[in-house]
Order: sequence, then C-alpha cells, then structure tokens
Amino acid sequence: MNQTERMKELIALLNKASKAYYAEDTEIMSNYEYDKLYDELVALEETTGITLSGSPTVTVGYEAVDALPKERHEKPMLSLAKTKSREELADWLGEKEGLLSWKLDGLTIVVTYEKGKLLKAVTRGNGEVGEVVTNNARVFKNLPAVIPYKGTLTLRGEAVIPYSEFEKINAAIEDVGAKYKNPRNLCSGSVRQLNNQVTAERNVYFYAFSYVLATENSADGEKEPDFANDRENHFKFLKEQGFDVVDYIRVNAKNVGEAIETYADKVKTYDVPSDGLVLSYCDLAYSASLGLTAKFPRHSIAFKWADEIAETTLRSVEWSPSRTGLINPVAIFDDVELEGTTVSRASLHNISYMKALKLGIGDRVTVYKANMIIPQIAENLTRSGMMELPDACPACGGKTEVSAANEAEVLCCVNPACPAKKLKSFALFVSRDAINIDGLSEATLEKLIAKGFIREYADLFHLDNYKDEITQMEGFGEKSFQNMIDNADKARKTSLPKVIYSLGIPGIGLANAKVLCKFFDYDLEKIRTADKEELASVDGIGEVLAAGICEYFADEEANDVLNRLMAELETEKPQMNENEQNLEGKVFVITGSLNHFGNRNELKELIEQRGGKVTGSVTSKTDYLINNDIASTSGKNKKAKELGVAIVDEDSFLAMSGIEVG
Repeated sequence: MNQTERMKELIALLNKASKAYYAEDTEIMSNYEYDKLYDELVALEETTGITLSGSPTVTVGYEAVDALPKERHEKPMLSLAKTKSREELADWLGEKEGLLSWKLDGLTIVVTYEKGKLLKAVTRGNGEVGEVVTNNARVFKNLPAVIPYKGTLTLRGEAVIPYSEFEKINAAIEDVGAKYKNPRNLCSGSVRQLNNQVTAERNVYFYAFSYVLATENSADGEKEPDFANDRENHFKFLKEQGFDVVDYIRVNAKNVGEAIETYADKVKTYDVPSDGLVLSYCDLAYSASLGLTAKFPRHSIAFKWADEIAETTLRSVEWSPSRTGLINPVAIFDDVELEGTTVSRASLHNISYMKALKLGIGDRVTVYKANMIIPQIAENLTRSGMMELPDACPACGGKTEVSAANEAEVLCCVNPACPAKKLKSFALFVSRDAINIDGLSEATLEKLIAKGFIREYADLFHLDNYKDEITQMEGFGEKSFQNMIDNADKARKTSLPKVIYSLGIPGIGLANAKVLCKFFDYDLEKIRTADKEELASVDGIGEVLAAGICEYFADEEANDVLNRLMAELETEKPQMNENEQNLEGKVFVITGSLNHFGNRNELKELIEQRGGKVTGSVTSKTDYLINNDIASTSGKNKKAKELGVAIVDEDSFLAMSGIEVG
C-alpha cells in the first residue's frame, strides 16, 4: 500500500471514530489508538506535502447545540497543534522568547465589552459559530461587570469549575448515580443553562488566556492600547481591566524544560482543572507574520502531559443492560494506580470495540486515563480473543442477540418486557409527585435494574435483601445504602392519588388522579371496576382518558403488580370538612416566591383540599393570580390585568380563605 492509499485509509478510520464519538455517543476505538493513528496521518501529510479532502487535520470542531441562540465569531477560533515532547517545545521556540501558561480544561468563551460594560459572551462552538451565553456569563464568580477600558474589547478565556467547588457540589448529592463525573462536564452544562440562577449556584470562574481585539472609542477619548510588540503586555493589560488571567511564565529554549517541571509539580495540587500547557511567542509581530494553517495558528502550540499507563490483568466483563435494550460491557481488572487514584474498571463501549482489542479473560492489558480523567484500555498485550458473549440478559434472563448500531456491533436484549427497558416508568414511580423515594436517580435505578434487583414496583421496598451486593457496587457504601432503605421505608406512607399517578397511566397526571380519587371516595376498587361511561363523567377526564384507564385496569398482570405494590403501602383517606370546601369551583394560578409555604406544591395541595383548582397559566377562566409581587411587570401579571383577573398576595389569599398558618 502506497502512502496516499494509507492516508485515505487513516482518514476513513479517524472520521468514522470521530462521528461515532461526537455524533452517536459511542466509541469504536480508544483515545490512545485514535491519537496514534492521527499522529501517523500528520506524519504522512508532512512527508508527502499532501492533505487530502476530509482529513481530520483540517477539520475544526463539531456543530454547536441548538438549545441557545447562535452567533458567528468575528475571528475563527482554531485549535492548537499539540505535542508531548519537551524537546520539541525548545526547538519550536528557537531563539525567541515565549509565554508558557496553563491549558485549562473547561469551556472556552469569547467575551466582548463595549463602553466598559459586558456586551456579549459566546461559547467556542465549532470554532466558526458559538452559543450566546451572555446572561450566564454575568453570574460567573470573577468576571468583571464593568472595566476601565471604554473602547470595544474582545478577549478569550476558559470558564471552569474548580475541583474544590466540584467536590462540594457532588458532596451535597446523596444519590451516587446522580453525582457529576468531572468538573469539565459540570461546567459545560452549567454555562449552557437556560436559567442563570443555576449557573450562579454552580460557582463558575473565568480565566482570560488571550487578548483578541481592542477598538478605540473617540467619544470617550479611549485609544487602542500600545502593547510594545510583547504578548506579556496583553496579560498585563487584561489584569489591569480586572480579569483573572491564566498563570504564565516567560521562557526561552534553555529554561522551558525547567518551567514545565514547575507546572508538573503544581498540577498535582492545582485547584483549577488543566489538561496541559500552552506556549506562545512573545513577539507579536513575528506571531502575526507566521499566519495560520487550515486548522492551527502558528503562533502557539499546546503541550499535553504524557498519559500515565499501567499494566494489569483483565479479570471479568460486567454486562450492564440499559433503557434502550443495549447491554453494555465494562472491563473489570486488577487495581492499578493512575493519576493519583485507584482504578479497577473501564467501559468497553460495544462488541466492535472489544473485538478490535481481541479481549479475553486473563489477558494482560494496559490502561490509562483519557484527559487524566476517564479510564480506558490502551492496548491488549495478550490478545487471546477468548471472550464469550452472554446469551441471557442480566436484568430479565431473556434472550440476547448481536445487532448493528451506528456502524458498531452491540449486544441487545430482545425481551420487550425487560425491566431495564422500563426505566422511565420506575423513574416516574419514585419521583416527588408520585411515591417520592428520595435519592433514586435514573442512573441508580438503571444499575439496580441491570443487577436484577428491581423487576416491579414492590421490589423497591425490598432492596435490603441485596445489601451485600449493593454495598459492593461502585459508588455505594453502607451510608448511601442505608439512606436508600430509609427513604423507601419513609415513602410507604402515601396517598391514593399519588399511587394512581405513579402507575404511569397515559394522560393521568397528579391533578387528574386527585379528581378521580375524590370522585370515587378514595376507593381503589371503585376506580378499578368503573366502566368507561362512569369514568368519562369525572370532571376533566373525558372519553379518551377514560378508555386509557379502563384498558390499564383490564390488564391482569398490571393488577397483580398493583396488588403486590399496595401490600407494601399505607394510604390514608383524607378527612374532608365540608365547611372548609370554600374554594369549590375557583381557579388559581401561583407565581413568584412564597412566605408561608415551602414551595408552590404545598400551596397547590391546600387549595385542592378546599375544592379549588390550580393551573399553570392565566386565562379567562382564572379567578385569582397569587403573587406576592403585585406590582410586578411579569408576563402573568400583565395577562391577569389584561383579562381583569384579580391579583392577590399570599396574606390576602389566606385571609379570604380563612386559612391560618403558623
């Protein structure tokens, strides 16, 4: 095979791997293998002087998500060329001086100030187009709201969540399955929130790493800064404007190795996530004269820490069923120390990935942490290929089969009634408005289902039968297990409307469940045996929902599951005082913060107990809008005023309803 043919082969392999990873949320090769093939392609392109169409070396990033408005960057944001060689950095500098700084591991943001105030903040996106996150940037912990420079200033920086803040956030989450995997993912999601209150609570910090442009403002007498042809003055100028900038050291070819060692010592205890360093020429004119490649600017280069690799023995493969029917393989191997932590497991992604590694139990493998975070198998030194696939699903015992998904072979459970495929129904069952078993996230439920510990609703109240197995699962321990058991026991005492809602009958929300129970005098048997006509006569039910209720209770298996569930629960019939039904027929909308109730649901429940109804939006049928900020110009207040709906504060509502609160 000649060099051009090999390049074509490499491009096809790398693009296929990138598509799987970024667009299809799967992996067909390890990061280690990808980097090795990528480096081979770069070397071939340098040797031949040819760069073929579609090469990943001239492709920048991936498309931005659609959840936020998009905006095109004034200057494209290119990636940096990378190296793991200290000697290469010295050669790259030559006779020039440079600035060596952290390469932070967060979310890159371009911020623009105009007349001293923050104008906009846009994520990197695909390098050409990013997402507008200005509202969220305003609540970053250390981003200035006003700066001295009154011209137009554009700079780039990294939004990050420090390890200390990341650990605090995770520590407050009791459910191990709901904990965040790493600071970068937490930060990325936090910066993209639609509600910037969430962003503010996550303690996001911004560190400037690059000056882009400053335009003078003659009206304010503001001139473009003079940086005296020295990049270090960029950082000094940004510091003068109140920005925290990345730590940097001025270096030359002789001392760059020593500076790297300084950072290598710091990274062990550095609180801000970092995945390497960046080296840039100090000489701005020289930097500009170098121009750009199709993907990289020539004025800077990234240095990545060499992966720490350990050799170990593969002991088993754990097969984990998921909500989609896929049964995902996880490698279990002898403990190794990597990047300061003990590692004993790594995802194998799919069967194609396993076949490429030719895995077998007992094989000697090398493992590493991708980006110093995610455990991966780098190579299989033995390559026995002696791996048997399970013919039965761990969750239900049903038949498995191999099929194709996103150009990769995967193992699937073919049983349509597999509990693992019912994850959403279990998630609804344990939710706050249903049975309310606190701390059971979808991730935790998925693990318990995959182990076969949960097959139907009643099983959630007998997890104590699996104490030894659960406390040995990753992320669990005695305390988290006991919390789960205690929360399940606490949830045994509930109400019939919550039970009906928890069953997931199509179209039956908590409000409809309450109406049903009240109509049938909180008698489950009456609801079960009611015919379609009787159900349809219930306010708000109608023929379509009535048909769905009849169909659900006509299913013998559904009734058996419900019978076993009811044996675990204690439901009380609410004591109704006819004199307190003084809100009968009244429709309310609740908005804003409350003073006498923990949340809106508490007030909603009280209104419904007194015969009233609570809806989410103001319409002509609304009688009262409850809002402690009566003078607010919110959308609900405006709508209420347009329709002549009375706006009352919380105290006025309590007084008119004759309700006393402590």
